[in-house]
Amino acid sequence: MSLLEALQQNPVLFFILIGVTGLLVGSFLNVVILRLPKMLERDWRRECLEFLDQPIDEADGERFDLVYPPSTCPRCGHKIRPWENIPILSYLFLRRRCSVCGTRISPRYPLIEGLTAVMSFGVAWRFGADIQTLWGLVFTWGLIALTFIDFDHQLLPDNLTLPLLWLGLVLSLFEIFTDPPTAIMGAAAGYGLLWSVYQLFRLVTGKEGMGYGDFKLLAAAGAWLGWQMLPLMILLSSLAGAVIGVGLTFILGRDKNIPMPFGPYLAIAAWIALLWGKDLNRLYFQLSGIG
Repeated sequence: MSLLEALQQNPVLFFILIGVTGLLVGSFLNVVILRLPKMLERDWRRECLEFLDQPIDEADGERFDLVYPPSTCPRCGHKIRPWENIPILSYLFLRRRCSVCGTRISPRYPLIEGLTAVMSFGVAWRFGADIQTLWGLVFTWGLIALTFIDFDHQLLPDNLTLPLLWLGLVLSLFEIFTDPPTAIMGAAAGYGLLWSVYQLFRLVTGKEGMGYGDFKLLAAAGAWLGWQMLPLMILLSSLAGAVIGVGLTFILGRDKNIPMPFGPYLAIAAWIALLWGKDLNRLYFQLSGIG
């Protein structure tokens, strides 16, 4: 009996595995969200110094990636021990503080861990013990990382968007979520649609309304889910942006003059389309009398 067959016959074990995996991946995503922008900044600074033939700062020459150096307390430098890095449980056990200096630990760490577990559970519930769940989880985890990086830095790194785009195109060869023609059209139309909106907005206002990372993210979503999902994702992302933007501005008091990234709303829309896109499109056609 294969592992997949065993999980299909034991749904309790399947969902426990999904939950634990989601928590562990969420812990790793915290590292990606925190370190990847810093890694890119160091690389850009080093490239600029090399281009200008200037000496490279010694700190920029030291190894810094997703694995090294080990995680430490930002205040006292205490190295986080394995039992202090258990998703959510360590946060509660340590009473939300560093075990050495007592500095408060950001609640965002357990939030991202819990969110990743919940969204992973949602993918597993939607697709069951199937190959679609495996790749749906990869897509979901990529969207979570991109969401928080964009929220923090207004940046959607090519290191994440482009692999996600190419992976979607490769998976279409096996028709995991869609077929190759639909995926290729989805990628091209997704990029071209937002690129056109960007150019039109810049022509009319003289300002840049979004970044190229948004084009690539929608292209990636189109490659995974097909061109038929693009109108739905545009609609959902606009709706999510309006609702969340109003909430942040009028409820939490966010300065309305501070630019808001569009990537998180695209990611929300893409995840909804992954799980319920076909049902929502079908419902729309039924209500409109088209199909």
